[in-house]
Amino acid sequence: VEEEEEEGECHGDSRCQLLELPWEDVLVPHVLCHLPLCQLVSLQRVSKQFRNLIQVYLTNCHSLDTSQLGAAIPKSAFCRILRDNSVLHHLVVHSCSDWLTDLELLPVIGQNHHLEKVDMTGCRGLSRRTLVALSLTCPNLQQLSLRQCDWVDSLSLRSLADRCSRLVSIDLTACKQLNDEAVCYLVRKCPKIRSLSLAVNANISDGSVQEVAKLCTELEHLDLTGCLRLRNESIRTVAEYCTKLSSLKVNHCHNITEGCLEVLRKKGVDIDVEPPMQRALVLLQDVVGFAPYINLQI
Repeated sequence: VEEEEEEGECHGDSRCQLLELPWEDVLVPHVLCHLPLCQLVSLQRVSKQFRNLIQVYLTNCHSLDTSQLGAAIPKSAFCRILRDNSVLHHLVVHSCSDWLTDLELLPVIGQNHHLEKVDMTGCRGLSRRTLVALSLTCPNLQQLSLRQCDWVDSLSLRSLADRCSRLVSIDLTACKQLNDEAVCYLVRKCPKIRSLSLAVNANISDGSVQEVAKLCTELEHLDLTGCLRLRNESIRTVAEYCTKLSSLKVNHCHNITEGCLEVLRKKGVDIDVEPPMQRALVLLQDVVGFAPYINLQI
């Protein structure tokens, strides 16, 4: 019994001594960094000391993805978590899209000059002020997602292009205010882009895609889904200049034919549209339940 009591006291002492370990030298870099964000936030409720410890961690963390806190992170929690942080490199806020506005995000951008990756997917409550602030504050920005941010306009994109020439990945899906001129300006200023999405934009035509192909020769991923005005000419230019291309999305681009896509297929490019014969076989299999043998040499 005495041994069990001594063992219990030892365990009790171990628990008590956890917070006595050096916070910034041990707990923050070697312990807390292995815990998911949701658990860190929960730990703040344990005691005042734990709340202070977690705040030290959040103040010094380089990456924050709010989706780790679930789909309904409160506005107050967002502001509290990022209140003192000025060393962020990666910021993902798409889970805050229901309520996030310039009022909450501008202070975060203003005090984090080292941001390299920002994901604002679906944040429709923001405005061009956020994009301008990002371009003015974060010259080292390399990856940016503005997917479904329909407030992005040509002027704010020009501001970004002028100051963030290190961009290698940008998602402009459904940014429907943008036109050929804005896209051309972007790639002239940011020729290092390797991943680009211009999907779901009826304003995009062959001219801008050809400019992308000629200037962004390191391009690896290109998404043109739903760009209804595109024709074969732009895809031929992509095939000629983008020798490192590995994936191309052209679904719902009805004026692009298999003739020009075949050139890219032979180069090993992954295309989201199946060849006509393959599509026919899939449809036939769906109808009759099996794919019959067809002699393609006839």
